[in-house]
Amino acid sequence: MDYSLSEELEMIRTMVRDFASEEVAPTAALRDEEERFDRHLFEMMGELGLTGILVPELYGGLGSDALTNCLVLEELARACASTGYTLFVHSGLAGMAISMFGSEEQKKLFLGPMGNGQKLGAYAWSESTHTEGASGLILHTQALRDGDNYVLQGAKFFVTNAGDADVYVVFASTGNDAMSRESSAFIIEKGTPGFLLGKKERKLGLRGSPSMSIELVDCRIPIANRLGEEGDGLRIALQTLESARSGIAALAVGLAQAALDVSVSYAKTRKQFGKPIAQQQAIAFKLANMATQIEAAKLLTYQAAWRESQGAVGGAYSNLFAGDTAMAVTIEAVQIHGGYGYTKAFPVERYMRDAKMLQMIEATMDEERRAIARLMKMR
Repeated sequence: MDYSLSEELEMIRTMVRDFASEEVAPTAALRDEEERFDRHLFEMMGELGLTGILVPELYGGLGSDALTNCLVLEELARACASTGYTLFVHSGLAGMAISMFGSEEQKKLFLGPMGNGQKLGAYAWSESTHTEGASGLILHTQALRDGDNYVLQGAKFFVTNAGDADVYVVFASTGNDAMSRESSAFIIEKGTPGFLLGKKERKLGLRGSPSMSIELVDCRIPIANRLGEEGDGLRIALQTLESARSGIAALAVGLAQAALDVSVSYAKTRKQFGKPIAQQQAIAFKLANMATQIEAAKLLTYQAAWRESQGAVGGAYSNLFAGDTAMAVTIEAVQIHGGYGYTKAFPVERYMRDAKMLQMIEATMDEERRAIARLMKMR
């Protein structure tokens, strides 16, 4: 088995790493502090082709595979996990949903501007409460057919990129009664009458990737904005999430690597009793364990990306292990920095906050364990 990356992939990794270190990392702490999305950075990523990494070449994107996407997200998260997560939602969720299930007209209309960084995408599935009916998950947001239109009523919560996004993939119930599981997906553009922005979430981590609620009040959109067939909502949501699942693991790997990098640097320069603390066995062993965990998480992530490119599943393993690794490594990073690790003088406290979010977004670690149990035929 060949575990080496091709020359092309190494060039992409180097290009993204240089961009991330020069343009993304210097302002990461400030954007976290101000809970601010930087549109200019997103536009710069568009100029480099990163916002169209998964968009087919036919529609102006790079048409890259899951492994290339993982390398991009890993390097961005190494500089700023918030920036990486913004791109993940834009291309891996909103863009991928349109790419996989959109009509030819929808692809031509939305994928080009999303791929070149002119338009930012968002993905709206979560609601404040979910109801489990006899047939499964029920959405309370309703989309009622009215002639050649749909009228949407309801609210969505924790919508990443909301407020700054231009294109929203929104899921709503299209069943005949309030307890129906049937749902559909819709493309709604910013500025559509009845599409309202709600409260901005004050989050523990990933603060540079804002999340807001959205409200739909008599929001009328044409049938042409429905994504896929009526009733395809759950299938679209699940297949989209599965197709990009390795992206979350890649973000966790990049974040963990950042925590290790700064910890190694600190341990080499911080002295106790006249010697760098890196020479202390306890610290050296901590760093060795961190590096080993990251290497294992990286291999699982790359394997998951390869499986995704083959149309197979298995991302739960990488997401679970990489998410737990990011949390464990960032906690150790704070510990190595001692009292300084608990302050904003060093970035490890931000890394730790971001790592916790990566254990919860898209699927919690317990949900990943349930998915693995199902793969093992234990449930």
